[in-house]
Amino acid sequence: MTSTKGPIVATPTRLRGSRRHFLKVAGAGGVAGSAALLAACGDDDEGASTAAPRTTTTASMDGDLAILNYALTLEYLEADFYDKVVAADLLKGRELELAKKFGDTEAQHVEALKGTIEKLGGTPVDAPKTQFPLESRAKVLDLAATVENLGAAAYLGKAPEIQSDEVLAAALSIHSVEARHAAALNHLLGKTATPDGAFAKPAPESQVLEAVKPFIVTP
Repeated sequence: MTSTKGPIVATPTRLRGSRRHFLKVAGAGGVAGSAALLAACGDDDEGASTAAPRTTTTASMDGDLAILNYALTLEYLEADFYDKVVAADLLKGRELELAKKFGDTEAQHVEALKGTIEKLGGTPVDAPKTQFPLESRAKVLDLAATVENLGAAAYLGKAPEIQSDEVLAAALSIHSVEARHAAALNHLLGKTATPDGAFAKPAPESQVLEAVKPFIVTP
């Protein structure tokens, strides 16, 4: 599914299943976003898919739960980052409103992921203690763009490993929002909205965790 020379593509085979599920997840917002993410992992009572269902194994479920907790950790960081940005009072006007809106979105992602993990029988990881270098408006905006671009790349990097078609669709719906956040911040900073060109580049978990390590306070 992956290629070292081209983009990662979610093929129709990977996204087979209920069209209702995918559209519900992709178009969700606010509280409905959390409900849609949970619904994406439930049964479809409006008609069966024409494709044969996958066999769910303990190994595949454990793998998806690990990915969901990885995503949850990143969403914790992003939500807490925006909370601290707003509290720091370094942004004004439209920039402050963007920070508030993006923070609210990340908080919704947190709740949706926690609910999904619990629905699948897993235990959500605890939120880490964070620290961010919020020294000036310029550094805040630059860090916000870095965090959002990293988040989008992280979701893309995990897409090929997800076993559940519904979890994949839900993850990609969050990825698209992270990418839009990143594009808005890139534009605000006078950078290109699509720094990787026509195809976004995925980031492996090791690279992402290394990048966010300075923002996590270890005991």
